[in-house]
Amino acid sequence: MAKKIAVAIDGPAGAGKSTIARRLAAELGYCYVDTGAIYRTVAYFLDLLGISPKDADGVARYLDELTVSITYDEEGKQHMIMNGMDVTEDIRTQEISQKASLVSANPLVREMLLDLQRDMAKEYNVIMDGRDIGTVVLPRAKVKIFLTASPEVRAKRRTAELEAKGQTANYEKVLKEIQQRDYQDSHRAIAPLKQAKDAVKVDTSELDIDGVVATIRKIVEGKIGQ
Repeated sequence: MAKKIAVAIDGPAGAGKSTIARRLAAELGYCYVDTGAIYRTVAYFLDLLGISPKDADGVARYLDELTVSITYDEEGKQHMIMNGMDVTEDIRTQEISQKASLVSANPLVREMLLDLQRDMAKEYNVIMDGRDIGTVVLPRAKVKIFLTASPEVRAKRRTAELEAKGQTANYEKVLKEIQQRDYQDSHRAIAPLKQAKDAVKVDTSELDIDGVVATIRKIVEGKIGQ
């Protein structure tokens, strides 16, 4: 069996990782893995039980009752399955996003989900996005991208995204949450958000989606051809 190719895309919340990774995967015929959705699923599970992500004992107590899996529909869209239930849309709220950041700092949760992520990369050619893909999950990924943008630009994008889904969103509140998320992700003790030494940094602040996809595709094709 030919060795699978992995493209790791890391970066802060709202940088456009999911949108870009999904487009890139479709163009290259790769499997898209949204690891943030995996942690959101765990956060949603705990939220339904009324357990705080900061309650380490509570998380440890109920983690064995959770099963998380990934499926794809005919259009290649990733679906998150929690204990047999599709929660793909349920996990896309700002509240769950904030809790997912706390959940991802829990070592038991990270250990539980690490194999799931790595198994995907063993089975398919993948575009995988997250916070620590290039540094921890897939340190030997063929291509590593660090996608970023200013907090203000990311807040504007996130506000527009929430409003498009019919959710109430306040720009100033979203900006504050993004800044808080940045701090949490970059200062957590386990697998903090940081650019891998061999990652290529791409700032999307002044680029549209097509421009970002074209830029990264050129990087990917150049690396794969080496």
